[in-house]
Amino acid sequence: MPDHLDELFEEVLRENKQRIYRICGAYARDQEDRQDLFQEVLLNVWKSLGSFQGKANVNTWLYRVTLNVCLQYALKLNRQQKQEVRLQHVRLVADSADAGEETEKKEKVAMLYRCIARLNETDRTLILLFLEELPHREIAEVIGITENNVSVRLNRIKKRLYHCLTR
Repeated sequence: MPDHLDELFEEVLRENKQRIYRICGAYARDQEDRQDLFQEVLLNVWKSLGSFQGKANVNTWLYRVTLNVCLQYALKLNRQQKQEVRLQHVRLVADSADAGEETEKKEKVAMLYRCIARLNETDRTLILLFLEELPHREIAEVIGITENNVSVRLNRIKKRLYHCLTR
């Protein structure tokens, strides 16, 4: 791989490692699967970086590669075990001095991710990218829909999640 691609790979990895890892964690059953998915994503990025044409933002392309690997894993898991992908190891809970408050926050976050796990693949991907704070434009590129459609679908997903959380 030419030096400029080595540098691009290192830069992309440095800037996005944590996001990739969180997305992998959202599709993995456990920590070991999360590590395997992460390594698989890096391998796919490394192999296909030379064919990246620059038509899209490199981060958008990276999310697409990450999601493709995770979705392939989810399909394989569903075929093998016929069960929904469980969302685990999500690190969204802020540190809190009050242990009771921290436990309550963790429970709320866990409930949110159980609700997200019930969404179809596209909606789950959409909300996970939203939670990663991607702009609607980038989400649209990754998913392959319009920005307007992203907004509409996010509103619908948020309503479904709200109803799931308040039942």
